[in-house]
Amino acid sequence: MSVSPTALLGPSVLRVPGATLHYRLEGSGPLLLVSQSGDGDADRTVDLVPHLTDAFTVLTYDRRGLSRSRLEHPGRTTSLTEHAEDVHCLLAAVTDEPALMLGCSLGAVIGLHLAVRHPGQLSTLVAHEPVAPRLLPAGERARHERELAGLRETYRADGLAAALPAVARSLGIDPARQATEPGLTPQPMDERRRANFGYFMEHDVLAVLQDTLDPRALATLAGSPTRVVAALGETTPTHAFDRRCGTALAELLGTGTETFPGGHNGNTTHPRAYATRLRTVLGTT
Repeated sequence: MSVSPTALLGPSVLRVPGATLHYRLEGSGPLLLVSQSGDGDADRTVDLVPHLTDAFTVLTYDRRGLSRSRLEHPGRTTSLTEHAEDVHCLLAAVTDEPALMLGCSLGAVIGLHLAVRHPGQLSTLVAHEPVAPRLLPAGERARHERELAGLRETYRADGLAAALPAVARSLGIDPARQATEPGLTPQPMDERRRANFGYFMEHDVLAVLQDTLDPRALATLAGSPTRVVAALGETTPTHAFDRRCGTALAELLGTGTETFPGGHNGNTTHPRAYATRLRTVLGTT
Protein backbone atom coordinates (compact mmCIF):
# COMPACT_ATOMS: atom_id res chain seq x y z
CA MET A 1 0.00 0.00 0.00
CA SER A 2 1.67 3.22 -1.10
CA VAL A 3 1.04 6.93 -1.28
CA SER A 4 1.08 8.64 -4.66
CA PRO A 5 4.45 10.27 -5.41
CA THR A 6 2.56 13.48 -6.22
CA ALA A 7 1.06 13.62 -2.71
CA LEU A 8 3.03 15.97 -0.47
CA LEU A 9 3.54 15.57 3.25
CA GLY A 10 2.11 18.40 5.31
CA PRO A 11 -1.03 20.49 4.69
CA SER A 12 -2.70 20.51 1.27
CA VAL A 13 -6.07 21.31 -0.31
CA LEU A 14 -8.27 19.34 -2.71
CA ARG A 15 -11.11 20.68 -4.81
CA VAL A 16 -14.20 18.44 -4.73
CA PRO A 17 -17.72 19.08 -6.04
CA GLY A 18 -19.17 21.89 -3.95
CA ALA A 19 -16.23 22.38 -1.59
CA THR A 20 -12.50 22.69 -1.05
CA LEU A 21 -11.06 20.24 1.49
CA HIS A 22 -8.10 20.92 3.75
CA TYR A 23 -6.07 17.81 4.57
CA ARG A 24 -2.73 16.78 6.01
CA LEU A 25 -0.35 13.85 5.43
CA GLU A 26 2.24 12.82 8.02
CA GLY A 27 4.54 9.83 8.48
CA SER A 28 5.43 6.91 6.23
CA GLY A 29 4.06 3.47 5.51
CA PRO A 30 0.55 2.25 4.66
CA LEU A 31 -2.04 5.00 4.31
CA LEU A 32 -4.31 5.41 7.35
CA LEU A 33 -7.16 7.91 7.18
CA VAL A 34 -8.47 9.21 10.52
CA SER A 35 -11.99 10.65 10.24
CA GLN A 36 -13.37 12.43 13.30
CA SER A 37 -16.83 13.50 14.41
CA GLY A 38 -18.36 16.55 16.06
CA ASP A 39 -15.96 19.45 15.83
CA GLY A 40 -13.16 17.11 14.80
CA ASP A 41 -10.98 18.69 12.17
CA ALA A 42 -7.48 17.66 11.08
CA ASP A 43 -6.01 19.13 14.26
CA ARG A 44 -8.25 17.24 16.69
CA THR A 45 -5.93 14.22 16.39
CA VAL A 46 -2.82 16.18 17.40
CA ASP A 47 -2.02 13.79 20.27
CA LEU A 48 -2.95 10.56 18.46
CA VAL A 49 -1.13 11.00 15.16
CA PRO A 50 2.45 11.16 16.54
CA HIS A 51 1.99 7.65 17.95
CA LEU A 52 1.11 6.30 14.49
CA THR A 53 3.43 8.04 12.05
CA ASP A 54 6.32 5.59 12.48
CA ALA A 55 4.10 2.84 11.03
CA PHE A 56 1.59 4.68 8.82
CA THR A 57 1.22 7.63 6.52
CA VAL A 58 -1.60 9.29 8.45
CA LEU A 59 -4.17 11.31 6.53
CA THR A 60 -6.37 13.74 8.48
CA TYR A 61 -8.76 16.32 7.08
CA ASP A 62 -11.30 19.00 7.90
CA ARG A 63 -14.71 17.62 7.02
CA ARG A 64 -16.48 20.01 4.64
CA GLY A 65 -18.01 22.86 6.60
CA LEU A 66 -15.36 22.70 9.34
CA SER A 67 -12.36 24.99 9.88
CA ARG A 68 -10.41 25.36 6.63
CA SER A 69 -12.64 23.23 4.35
CA ARG A 70 -14.81 25.70 2.47
CA LEU A 71 -18.30 25.25 1.07
CA GLU A 72 -19.65 26.79 -2.12
CA HIS A 73 -23.09 26.96 -0.46
CA PRO A 74 -22.53 27.35 3.31
CA GLY A 75 -26.20 27.19 4.33
CA ARG A 76 -26.79 23.79 2.76
CA THR A 77 -26.63 20.55 4.77
CA THR A 78 -24.18 18.00 3.36
CA SER A 79 -25.50 14.44 3.34
CA LEU A 80 -23.44 11.58 4.70
CA THR A 81 -23.21 10.08 1.22
CA GLU A 82 -21.65 13.38 0.05
CA HIS A 83 -19.21 13.24 2.97
CA ALA A 84 -18.33 9.71 1.85
CA GLU A 85 -17.75 10.93 -1.71
CA ASP A 86 -15.40 13.57 -0.30
CA VAL A 87 -13.38 10.82 1.36
CA HIS A 88 -13.47 8.79 -1.86
CA CYS A 89 -11.99 11.74 -3.77
CA LEU A 90 -9.47 12.45 -1.05
CA LEU A 91 -8.18 8.88 -0.96
CA ALA A 92 -8.07 8.70 -4.75
CA ALA A 93 -5.94 11.85 -4.78
CA VAL A 94 -3.26 10.43 -2.50
CA THR A 95 -3.18 6.69 -3.27
CA ASP A 96 -4.27 4.18 -5.91
CA GLU A 97 -4.28 1.26 -3.45
CA PRO A 98 -6.71 0.20 -0.69
CA ALA A 99 -6.38 2.33 2.43
CA LEU A 100 -6.91 1.80 6.14
CA MET A 101 -9.45 3.97 7.94
CA LEU A 102 -10.28 4.84 11.52
CA GLY A 103 -13.73 6.40 11.64
CA CYS A 104 -14.92 7.82 14.95
CA SER A 105 -18.63 8.43 15.57
CA LEU A 106 -19.85 10.40 12.53
CA GLY A 107 -16.56 9.50 10.83
CA ALA A 108 -17.46 5.83 11.27
CA VAL A 109 -20.77 6.34 9.46
CA ILE A 110 -18.94 8.10 6.64
CA GLY A 111 -16.61 5.10 6.44
CA LEU A 112 -19.55 2.68 6.28
CA HIS A 113 -21.07 4.63 3.38
CA LEU A 114 -17.69 4.61 1.63
CA ALA A 115 -17.28 0.85 2.07
CA VAL A 116 -20.71 0.23 0.50
CA ARG A 117 -20.38 2.76 -2.32
CA HIS A 118 -16.77 2.04 -3.29
CA PRO A 119 -15.98 -1.60 -2.49
CA GLY A 120 -12.29 -2.24 -2.11
CA GLN A 121 -11.17 1.35 -1.63
CA LEU A 122 -10.70 0.49 2.04
CA SER A 123 -8.88 -2.64 3.14
CA THR A 124 -9.93 -2.19 6.80
CA LEU A 125 -12.39 0.19 8.43
CA VAL A 126 -12.31 0.51 12.21
CA ALA A 127 -15.76 1.95 12.95
CA HIS A 128 -15.70 3.34 16.48
CA GLU A 129 -19.22 3.77 17.88
CA PRO A 130 -20.95 4.94 14.69
CA VAL A 131 -23.74 7.46 15.24
CA ALA A 132 -26.16 5.56 13.02
CA PRO A 133 -29.71 5.10 14.33
CA ARG A 134 -30.61 3.03 11.25
CA LEU A 135 -28.50 0.18 12.66
CA LEU A 136 -30.95 -0.22 15.55
CA PRO A 137 -34.32 -2.01 15.81
CA ALA A 138 -37.26 0.17 14.78
CA GLY A 139 -38.43 1.21 18.24
CA GLU A 140 -34.97 1.99 19.52
CA ARG A 141 -34.10 3.77 16.29
CA ALA A 142 -37.14 6.04 16.61
CA ARG A 143 -36.33 6.81 20.24
CA HIS A 144 -32.76 7.83 19.49
CA GLU A 145 -33.76 9.82 16.42
CA ARG A 146 -36.09 11.80 18.68
CA GLU A 147 -33.20 12.23 21.09
CA LEU A 148 -30.93 13.58 18.34
CA ALA A 149 -33.66 15.89 17.06
CA GLY A 150 -34.11 17.17 20.60
CA LEU A 151 -30.39 17.90 20.92
CA ARG A 152 -30.49 19.91 17.71
CA GLU A 153 -33.52 21.85 18.89
CA THR A 154 -31.81 22.58 22.21
CA TYR A 155 -28.87 24.02 20.29
CA ARG A 156 -31.09 26.10 18.03
CA ALA A 157 -33.18 27.44 20.91
CA ASP A 158 -30.61 27.88 23.69
CA GLY A 159 -27.19 27.76 22.07
CA LEU A 160 -24.06 25.69 22.41
CA ALA A 161 -23.67 26.08 26.17
CA ALA A 162 -26.99 24.32 26.70
CA ALA A 163 -26.49 21.71 23.97
CA LEU A 164 -23.00 20.45 24.85
CA PRO A 165 -23.89 18.88 28.25
CA ALA A 166 -26.92 17.21 26.65
CA VAL A 167 -24.76 15.81 23.84
CA ALA A 168 -22.27 14.45 26.36
CA ARG A 169 -25.03 12.70 28.32
CA SER A 170 -26.40 11.18 25.12
CA LEU A 171 -22.97 9.73 24.28
CA GLY A 172 -22.36 8.39 27.79
CA ILE A 173 -19.72 11.01 28.62
CA ASP A 174 -19.39 12.57 32.08
CA PRO A 175 -16.91 15.45 31.56
CA ALA A 176 -16.48 15.93 35.32
CA ARG A 177 -15.39 12.32 35.82
CA GLN A 178 -13.73 11.54 32.49
CA ALA A 179 -10.25 10.09 32.93
CA THR A 180 -7.50 11.17 30.54
CA GLU A 181 -3.87 10.39 29.89
CA PRO A 182 -1.42 12.97 31.25
CA GLY A 183 0.24 15.61 29.09
CA LEU A 184 -2.48 16.12 26.50
CA THR A 185 -2.40 19.18 24.27
CA PRO A 186 -4.94 21.72 25.55
CA GLN A 187 -7.89 22.06 23.19
CA PRO A 188 -10.04 24.84 24.65
CA MET A 189 -13.47 25.66 23.28
CA ASP A 190 -12.12 28.54 21.22
CA GLU A 191 -13.84 30.38 18.39
CA ARG A 192 -12.95 27.77 15.77
CA ARG A 193 -14.19 24.86 17.87
CA ARG A 194 -17.39 26.71 18.71
CA ALA A 195 -17.99 27.33 15.01
CA ASN A 196 -17.28 23.68 14.22
CA PHE A 197 -19.59 22.41 16.94
CA GLY A 198 -22.26 24.82 15.77
CA TYR A 199 -21.96 23.47 12.23
CA PHE A 200 -22.12 19.92 13.56
CA MET A 201 -25.28 20.60 15.59
CA GLU A 202 -27.03 22.53 12.83
CA HIS A 203 -26.06 20.44 9.81
CA ASP A 204 -24.38 17.13 10.64
CA VAL A 205 -26.98 16.06 13.22
CA LEU A 206 -29.61 16.78 10.57
CA ALA A 207 -27.61 14.66 8.10
CA VAL A 208 -27.71 11.77 10.60
CA LEU A 209 -31.48 12.14 10.92
CA GLN A 210 -31.84 12.18 7.12
CA ASP A 211 -29.34 9.39 6.54
CA THR A 212 -30.01 6.66 3.99
CA LEU A 213 -27.59 4.04 5.34
CA ASP A 214 -28.98 0.63 4.37
CA PRO A 215 -28.34 -2.13 6.93
CA ARG A 216 -28.95 -4.74 4.22
CA ALA A 217 -26.11 -3.30 2.14
CA LEU A 218 -23.88 -3.24 5.22
CA ALA A 219 -24.58 -6.92 5.82
CA THR A 220 -22.96 -7.70 2.46
CA LEU A 221 -19.68 -6.18 3.68
CA ALA A 222 -19.04 -9.41 5.58
CA GLY A 223 -17.96 -10.92 2.25
CA SER A 224 -16.46 -7.81 0.67
CA PRO A 225 -12.81 -6.78 0.21
CA THR A 226 -13.23 -4.37 3.14
CA ARG A 227 -12.80 -5.74 6.64
CA VAL A 228 -15.08 -3.79 9.00
CA VAL A 229 -14.21 -3.75 12.70
CA ALA A 230 -16.91 -2.62 15.13
CA ALA A 231 -15.10 -0.78 17.92
CA LEU A 232 -16.41 0.23 21.35
CA GLY A 233 -15.01 2.48 24.05
CA GLU A 234 -14.08 0.61 27.21
CA THR A 235 -15.87 3.07 29.49
CA THR A 236 -18.87 3.90 27.28
CA PRO A 237 -21.97 2.79 29.24
CA THR A 238 -23.70 -0.25 27.78
CA HIS A 239 -27.01 1.65 27.48
CA ALA A 240 -25.51 4.62 25.57
CA PHE A 241 -26.79 5.20 22.05
CA ASP A 242 -23.35 5.19 20.42
CA ARG A 243 -22.32 1.90 22.05
CA ARG A 244 -25.62 0.30 21.06
CA CYS A 245 -24.97 1.29 17.44
CA GLY A 246 -21.50 -0.27 17.54
CA THR A 247 -22.87 -3.47 19.03
CA ALA A 248 -25.65 -3.57 16.43
CA LEU A 249 -23.07 -3.16 13.64
CA ALA A 250 -21.14 -6.19 14.90
CA GLU A 251 -24.34 -8.24 15.08
CA LEU A 252 -25.25 -7.21 11.54
CA LEU A 253 -21.82 -8.25 10.24
CA GLY A 254 -21.75 -11.45 12.28
CA THR A 255 -18.53 -10.44 14.04
CA GLY A 256 -17.41 -9.59 17.53
CA THR A 257 -16.48 -6.15 18.79
CA GLU A 258 -13.08 -4.71 19.64
CA THR A 259 -12.68 -2.65 22.80
CA PHE A 260 -10.56 0.50 22.80
CA PRO A 261 -9.25 2.54 25.76
CA GLY A 262 -11.42 5.38 27.03
CA GLY A 263 -14.99 6.09 26.06
CA HIS A 264 -16.64 7.60 23.01
CA ASN A 265 -13.73 10.02 22.56
CA GLY A 266 -10.98 7.61 23.56
CA ASN A 267 -8.80 8.63 20.62
CA THR A 268 -8.49 12.11 22.15
CA THR A 269 -8.59 11.27 25.88
CA HIS A 270 -6.24 8.24 25.71
CA PRO A 271 -4.23 8.76 22.50
CA ARG A 272 -1.18 6.67 23.44
CA ALA A 273 -3.15 3.63 24.57
CA TYR A 274 -5.63 4.09 21.73
CA ALA A 275 -2.83 4.12 19.14
CA THR A 276 -1.35 0.97 20.64
CA ARG A 277 -4.71 -0.79 20.45
CA LEU A 278 -5.33 0.46 16.91
CA ARG A 279 -1.99 -0.88 15.74
CA THR A 280 -2.88 -4.28 17.19
CA VAL A 281 -6.29 -4.33 15.50
CA LEU A 282 -4.72 -3.28 12.19
CA GLY A 283 -2.10 -6.00 12.49
CA THR A 284 0.95 -3.80 13.10
CA THR A 285 3.16 -3.31 16.15
